[in-house]
Amino acid sequence: MDILDDEDDGAGGSNAPPLTVGELSGAIKRTVEGAFGHVRVRGEIGRVSMPRSGHVYLDLKDDRAVISGVIWKGVAGRLSTRPEEGLEVIATGRLTTFPGQSKYQIVIEDIRPAGAGALMAQLEARRRALAAEGLFDEGRKKRLPYLPEVIGVVTSPSGAVIRDILHRLRDRFPRRVIVWPVRVQGQGSAEEVAAAIRGFDGLAPGGPVPRPDLLIVARGGGSLEDLWGFNDEGVVRAVADCRIPLISAVGHETDTTLIDHAADLRAPTPTAAAEAAVPVRSELIAGLGTLDARLRRGVGEAIRGRGQRLRDVSRGLPRPSQVLEGPGQRLDVAAARLPAALRAVAVRQRGRLARAEGGLRPAALAAALAARRLRVGELAAGLARGLRRTAAGRRADLAGAAGRLPAAALRADARRREALLRTSARLDPAGIARAALARREALERTGARLSAAAARDVRARREAVDDAWRLIDALGYTATLARGYAVVLGPAGEVLPTREAAGAQPRLTLRFGDGDLTARPEEAPARASLARTAKPPPEGQGSLF
Repeated sequence: MDILDDEDDGAGGSNAPPLTVGELSGAIKRTVEGAFGHVRVRGEIGRVSMPRSGHVYLDLKDDRAVISGVIWKGVAGRLSTRPEEGLEVIATGRLTTFPGQSKYQIVIEDIRPAGAGALMAQLEARRRALAAEGLFDEGRKKRLPYLPEVIGVVTSPSGAVIRDILHRLRDRFPRRVIVWPVRVQGQGSAEEVAAAIRGFDGLAPGGPVPRPDLLIVARGGGSLEDLWGFNDEGVVRAVADCRIPLISAVGHETDTTLIDHAADLRAPTPTAAAEAAVPVRSELIAGLGTLDARLRRGVGEAIRGRGQRLRDVSRGLPRPSQVLEGPGQRLDVAAARLPAALRAVAVRQRGRLARAEGGLRPAALAAALAARRLRVGELAAGLARGLRRTAAGRRADLAGAAGRLPAAALRADARRREALLRTSARLDPAGIARAALARREALERTGARLSAAAARDVRARREAVDDAWRLIDALGYTATLARGYAVVLGPAGEVLPTREAAGAQPRLTLRFGDGDLTARPEEAPARASLARTAKPPPEGQGSLF
């Protein structure tokens, strides 16, 4: 590229040496960087681009101009304010050029909102976005335990906040406290607070570190910038996802952060959070004493009232002698009437016996016996006549049959002799041997065919049985269990096919491929988001003590 003076007419060359494009771009870069070192620029963030490289590209603009900006990956991770489109900020950095596109840009090293108004606008926009997702809904809030055994506190270990909480808990009702130390303001504080909440939530019940029954996230008062870490979206989501009831105690009573909306309870101060966490032990003891005295008085009054009622009722009851007087008199009357009743019954029975005895006279018995004998004689005479007629008929039939028997017997005997002669003529010893051999060979051939057919049938049946067992193995649940599945059984061994049926049982049996395992169902969480297991805190992010 040639640089020509204004006086050159273009026809002749100049004494100035020509520059390459790279040399000219480098000269411009040195000029811009030399004239503008570190600068602070105020403007509104326009387009924001965050590629996978981790760098952030954005535009800073006002009503007259636009300048490109870049935040390198290492700086972007340390920024306390996340660049968002429409946010008015003050960016600090150095001005340089980008020869690849012939443009100048500012390499941003720090970026802060331009005043509290911008912070409030960003805070309100973030609050509306998170509220639209339902993170602040009252239906998500959990009830605090009345008397937690273990309380987890997320705060700075060196501030007055933790001392106030411990002192208040010791005065009201001493409980075991586990502190997760974090930074409560400045760069990286939001990440540490979110990691501490998820770390407490990820503790397993019955582990070496007890899982808290209640969490308190606490910090003292401060400016909006000091409390900005508790408005971070990651902290708010960690609070909303926490399965442990959580109290937010950030700032003073007039300070409000976004985790106050997501927490299960918002306390105006850390001391108030400790008061909300546990009841007053002395008041409980006094209340129990009052209830015990009331119970004793109530039981005494009830016993006295029941005793008086019993005495009143007993006065209305008759004396035992009066109760027995009426039945005793009725018994005496019945006893007096009994002999006469027995005599009347005896008289009636004697009359019946006399009437029965009158019908049993000897003459009447003799007449009845004679009539019976006459009837028997008539029946015997008739029977004898019938037997004679039957015998005569049988004799005539027998005589006719006897007359036909000799001729028939002779004819039958002649036929038997002829058949015997024909048979004896055919049954010579050689013929009998040949017939026996032929019969034996036929029998052996039949036996061989039967054995082969039986073997084929046995093989076919065995193959059918093997196919059936293979089909049973393929379709049965034992093969499925061997592939990593399990069957849920109830106390009586019944299969529980649904989650509702399993949740209604006090004890479950999980049948795997290599054996059974007994388990108990837990209450399903009220929200799907609560079922996610929180990740453990990053290494070096905090410690438990």
